[in-house]
Amino acid sequence: MYVNYRKLETFLGVSSPLSLSFGQSIRALRQAQGLTQVEFSERCGFYQTYLSRVENGQANPTLNAMEVMANALGLTLFEMFYLMETALETSVSA
Repeated sequence: MYVNYRKLETFLGVSSPLSLSFGQSIRALRQAQGLTQVEFSERCGFYQTYLSRVENGQANPTLNAMEVMANALGLTLFEMFYLMETALETSVSA
């Protein structure tokens, strides 16, 4: 019997720690720039509901989608990952 675990996780509302951490980081970067989800979605060209799912760890964006989000924040993908990494290190060491 084949079980699609991704659909099952979505149905149950389960998020992976990586998805949740990424989403929280995106939310923090967006809010730091004073952007609402609607404004951010317009900059990205994504539906606001999709960005909400990303921020809540319920969606796994592709690398291309991550780059679009970074660019909408005025960052390169590498800069965004660096900011996320340093924020994570700071929260772990605190």
